[in-house]
Amino acid sequence: MAEFNTIRSTGVAGARAAQIDEGLRAHMNKVYGTMSVGMLLTFAVAWAVGTSPDLLAIFRDPATLQPNILGWIIMFAPLIMVFTMSAMINKLSAAGAQLFFYAFASVMGLSLAWIFVAFTGMSIAQIFLVTSIAFAGLSLYGYTTKKDISGWGAFLIMGVIGLVVAMIVNIFLQSPAIMFAISILGVLIFAGLTAYDTQNIKNTYLEHAAHGDKEWMTKSGIMGALSLYLNFINMFMFLLQLFGNRE
Repeated sequence: MAEFNTIRSTGVAGARAAQIDEGLRAHMNKVYGTMSVGMLLTFAVAWAVGTSPDLLAIFRDPATLQPNILGWIIMFAPLIMVFTMSAMINKLSAAGAQLFFYAFASVMGLSLAWIFVAFTGMSIAQIFLVTSIAFAGLSLYGYTTKKDISGWGAFLIMGVIGLVVAMIVNIFLQSPAIMFAISILGVLIFAGLTAYDTQNIKNTYLEHAAHGDKEWMTKSGIMGALSLYLNFINMFMFLLQLFGNRE
């Protein structure tokens, strides 16, 4: 009887583990799917505005690409929206959080529209492909590694804060050398964050899977998609600054 109970317990535990694994795969697929839709929205809006001189002129000077007042607002709007979404995520419904994410992705597209004037279309496509390959490899590493890389978090967040400060300062200095250093550090920092965030999304799901709170899981997946989306966009932009061919 004891042996039968042991076998039954083992079978239940195995079935539970298989259920969690299946749920994790579905959760990660939803994270990547949400992120992909956001990316599609961003580049669709950026292309539509960036290839239309009349639309781009609403935000930037067509000749110098310098932002006007509305352009400056659009530049900083995504940052404000990220902080707003993080602060309000518990008050939003899952559908509301998803809608907010897509709105954010669309606004991000407006802020990136200028790249279709500043860089060649081939260059943008090539850098996007390189970024996609690098992102996939880094995210796969974060998902599969047995090494705990949670210790990277504090260091990488401090790096992001340093980057933001340096970029704001360089708006006024306009130093190519500082921009070059920022771009190199930016690629490295967001590469690390891609692996870190992927592992964090996975671990967060595993820690809460037993609770069965679908609403929380959905919102957690949207926040995970937002994190990975930001990593991809930032890696892409820094690589474009380093290796993109200008018009």
